[in-house]
Amino acid sequence: MTHVVSLVEHAPARSFPLSDAIGRALTASKILEEAGPDPYAPGAWRLRAGSKIGAVALTLPGSESVTVRITPKVPVARLLFLLGYSSDPRGWRDGGVDLAEHDELLPALAHAVERQIDRALRQGLLQGYRTTEESSQVVRGRLLEAQQVRRRFGMSLPAEVTFDEFTTDIAENRLLCSAVDRLLRLPGVPGAVRARLMRQRSRFVGIMPLVPGQVPPSWQPTRLNLRYHAALGLAEAVLRGSSVEHLPGGLRMDGFLFDMNGVYEDFVCKALREAMRPHGGRSALQVRSIHMDEGDSIRLRPDFVWYGDSGKPTIVADAKYKARKRRGFPNEDLYQMLAYCTALGLPEGHLVYAKGNVSHASHRVRHAGTVLHQHAIDLDQQPAGLLAEIEALARHMLHGSDMSSQGGHPLGAA
Repeated sequence: MTHVVSLVEHAPARSFPLSDAIGRALTASKILEEAGPDPYAPGAWRLRAGSKIGAVALTLPGSESVTVRITPKVPVARLLFLLGYSSDPRGWRDGGVDLAEHDELLPALAHAVERQIDRALRQGLLQGYRTTEESSQVVRGRLLEAQQVRRRFGMSLPAEVTFDEFTTDIAENRLLCSAVDRLLRLPGVPGAVRARLMRQRSRFVGIMPLVPGQVPPSWQPTRLNLRYHAALGLAEAVLRGSSVEHLPGGLRMDGFLFDMNGVYEDFVCKALREAMRPHGGRSALQVRSIHMDEGDSIRLRPDFVWYGDSGKPTIVADAKYKARKRRGFPNEDLYQMLAYCTALGLPEGHLVYAKGNVSHASHRVRHAGTVLHQHAIDLDQQPAGLLAEIEALARHMLHGSDMSSQGGHPLGAA
């Protein structure tokens, strides 16, 4: 028996008639923010989605299973723009591909991946050099002396060698091939899109796909693989979001999930970096070298730090995609930003939320003078307007505003 549960990201909890086995499976999967028996409806479970979106199939020992679909609050086309822009800011300014025919996440994503791969392969498969180590009857490249002695005990052949091979079986093609394979295994991909994905798969002849669970190979953006950039960004998103897990009790979870916290954070940081690029300096994302104490035992990790031409930090920002309080934003975010500003020696800090109650608020901290800004980005707009809002925010950070110069409201004041 198969149950289908449809939820909306961060929507209020809903009750569903489910067996205890299915309910416990949903609780064990940890894909929902709330999953528990409904005290007012026997035989029902209250379920609420958090920031994870996508679709997951949970299969119990026997025949019982449940499919959970979590719809994002933002339009699917906007979500794919956020994903695509984060991977290739300059290639996705047009908003990506036409997704009007698909209003669900998985069909739209599969369609976008297929279109981008088709664009990437119009000039054929990319080729490159791949370092290979093997046992060979012919000496080619460089002899691995230590391995030869350890494995062959003085025998001259076969030889343990390493060489660079010019081939199509490189990281870029393996990522695209593996993403197509993954999408073809997921239920819910429309037949027409599945047929086009099969045609793309036939073009990856001789490419070794990744083994499930294998860490995707790294690649470096260059002029030579420029036509692959947009497709690679979506392929990596597919592979990151996909999972096949075996949980305790024989429970199998096979799904595809995005965490909107990470999607929003990546987009804001990449968009701020692009907006500030013409002004000189450099940006650092997810900085790990900052500590709050002089003994370097308390590590801080701001999402975005901008360093001026002198090499000193001048701007710090954190992106926050979270449910806001009825009367404002969480105070703990302000405490976190104050720690960043103190450690970096900055007079201002910026918190960037996804569409809040107000467009901007600022607070001057008592006895410190530090000004903490809270901004809100409206994701429910076209890509051009969204990027224009980010550019305006970048100008505010770079040049300040009348509000920050006046100091805003004292933090903690009534």
